[in-house]
Amino acid sequence: MKVELVNGSPHEHGCTYTALKEVAGALEGCGVETEIFWIGSHPVAGCIACGECRKTGKCFRNDCVNLFLEKVPGCDGFVFGSPVHFASAAGDMSSFLDRIFYAASARFRGKPGAAVTSCRRAGSTATLDQLNKYLLFSSMPIVSSQYWNMVHGNTPDEVLKDLEGLQIMRTLGRNMAWLLKSIEAGKLAGVPLPEEEPRVGTNFIR
Repeated sequence: MKVELVNGSPHEHGCTYTALKEVAGALEGCGVETEIFWIGSHPVAGCIACGECRKTGKCFRNDCVNLFLEKVPGCDGFVFGSPVHFASAAGDMSSFLDRIFYAASARFRGKPGAAVTSCRRAGSTATLDQLNKYLLFSSMPIVSSQYWNMVHGNTPDEVLKDLEGLQIMRTLGRNMAWLLKSIEAGKLAGVPLPEEEPRVGTNFIR
């Protein structure tokens, strides 16, 4: 089993990375392979809703979004991490998530996901709400912890002093490993994914 953890911070080894490493360590301790995918520090363009990805399965912009989409089929679960910028996810992370879920929402169906935030002081719960909406939209079982999935600190060293936050990350990792193994056991027992109805769209302005 493999879990891809996405670092949506412009800092490769900053506070968000420190939180994700704690999750990854707990997953690996349960026998689950992990990889941390950094979206980078270059600007990530937003989705322009051109629909090209619906034809090709990838974005017409050949950047970190397509690199990530290539990894999705080989992964069993995902953790999306972002710092808090003005009580919401980092701008590049929002653009990244808009594009991967617009292009490939169906590829995430049935795969457990979790969101993680890091902040200096506040805005973390609003950011978690934002990130979780992508998972809810894509029929992904959302993995919980013992508290909201956040760490506090302005530097990695400060995050390492947030003992409760680090414990939350470890609990999240173990909970995800348990759910992944439960899903695998279900598959071996012949339990399929829930039946999926053809999607119905209702516009409110007619």
